[in-house]
Amino acid sequence: MVTDAIDLKKMYWHSRRGMLELDLILVPFAENVLPNLSKSECAEYARLLEQEDQDIFMWLMKRVPVLDSSLQPMVDKILSHT
Repeated sequence: MVTDAIDLKKMYWHSRRGMLELDLILVPFAENVLPNLSKSECAEYARLLEQEDQDIFMWLMKRVPVLDSSLQPMVDKILSHT
């Protein structure tokens, strides 16, 4: 594990968005994949979590393109786990 346990717990907690559709995607990703990500991937995931719920949802549903192209690899990684 390249990110400390406290950071992982914080990111897991922030993966719980309060929007059921996002929770069903992000929580399993945080439980199963997040502990195995590199430090830079964890940083990208944390940046993704800073975005608005509706934006994240639209990206994950592929309804709109990810405006910040540097977040696209993380969106793809989440989708590949779903």
